[in-house]
Amino acid sequence: MKNGPDPPGGDPIDTWIRDPVKQFINNSTAGGAVLFLSALVALILSNSPWADQYLAFWEIEVSIRIGELDFERTLHHWINDGLIAVFFFVVGLELKREIIAGELSDPKSIILPIAAAMGGVLMPACIYLIFNPSGPTSDGWGIPIATDIAFALGVVYLLGDRVPLWLKVFLTTLAIVDDLVAVLVVAIFYTPTVDLLSLGIAAVFLLVLVLSNKIGIRSTLYYAVLGIAGLWYSFLISGIHPTVAAVLLAFTIPARPKMSKRVFSRWLERMLESFRRAKTIKNAPVVSDEQLKIVRRIRRVSKMAVTPLQTLEHGLHPFVSFVVMPVFALSNAAVAFPNNIWGYYFSTVSMGVFFGLLIGKVLGIGLVVLLLVRLKVAKLPAEMNYRHILGLGMLAGIGFTMSLFISGLAFSDQEFLAQAKLAIFSSSVIASVSGYFLLRTSNSHKIS
Repeated sequence: MKNGPDPPGGDPIDTWIRDPVKQFINNSTAGGAVLFLSALVALILSNSPWADQYLAFWEIEVSIRIGELDFERTLHHWINDGLIAVFFFVVGLELKREIIAGELSDPKSIILPIAAAMGGVLMPACIYLIFNPSGPTSDGWGIPIATDIAFALGVVYLLGDRVPLWLKVFLTTLAIVDDLVAVLVVAIFYTPTVDLLSLGIAAVFLLVLVLSNKIGIRSTLYYAVLGIAGLWYSFLISGIHPTVAAVLLAFTIPARPKMSKRVFSRWLERMLESFRRAKTIKNAPVVSDEQLKIVRRIRRVSKMAVTPLQTLEHGLHPFVSFVVMPVFALSNAAVAFPNNIWGYYFSTVSMGVFFGLLIGKVLGIGLVVLLLVRLKVAKLPAEMNYRHILGLGMLAGIGFTMSLFISGLAFSDQEFLAQAKLAIFSSSVIASVSGYFLLRTSNSHKIS
């Protein structure tokens, strides 16, 4: 086994409760399923007899006081400015890990997916602007540029071995680059005014965090306090969306272990040998005091072999997948269907988002890949074919989470916002189903 066998001797609670729950949480498709169900619940409740109460719930004012500082915002704003920052923090951690030791670490292997990601950003924006060339609706051009990495990868992993490993790597890299571009778009184009003094204070906190990393400070609590009380709050009052602060904070988290893998491996072997030789208590289930000291030392030193970045990423991932994103969907996916729903579907906003995600992603990604392959700038593996690229482009049209987030920044008009949300739901469902069946039925014709 790649990670070694599980330890024997689990009790019934482990076998029937803890292990299945842990397996569900670690399942790559579970987070996407919970997110989809949360959005469906929001959609049903916002069109039920309890719609007014449901929508009013997210507008409840929540006040947090810290000394003389008084933060008062609606529950909806706390989710979109605060809770969702945890999601972007994890995205930032993933980005840093991929750049250091993942799919983004090899320049040669990332040329094609990065170029494809840029095509998948520019084409949807252009298609949206064709329908909305000017006026207040033109602000929504950023809505169809994003790919929901959780949903897209969830669909791919449902296919298992039916798709080449390279396709999973390609989609992962593309989605990561896509997320980075979306964060930059939010920071640059969806920031109406900027308080330069607050931004300068944020820069000071960022510099302190970077220097803290360099001098070897590894306490996650230290980074949390400076990151939230300093960096996040400074961005919040500066006018730039605080999710940008979350990504920047992630890049300051140490990514080097205190103890190298080689040293830890040798040390662990010595500790295991000491454990075997230590005095034992015969005919008793408990370990001796000497063995207990060794076990505690192994546990303590083991933390030194794991980077703070990986510890935070793996620790926060379940919280993001099963708390942050479902709550975000429950509050942001709520949209009441109007009586003239078809009028909403055929509005310029809806059509721009719908065709931007469905057609724009496929064209942008597909044409860039085809062009670079034909020009021999990049090369596809032998197992890839046109249907794979088409299916991958279709899955990139699942813009659910980031598209909902950007739509809330782009539109204050509730009618435009509702039109965008309807298009996001429709296109994401069609893209996921179409992408699944396209990849499931892929043949083996090569791209030459």
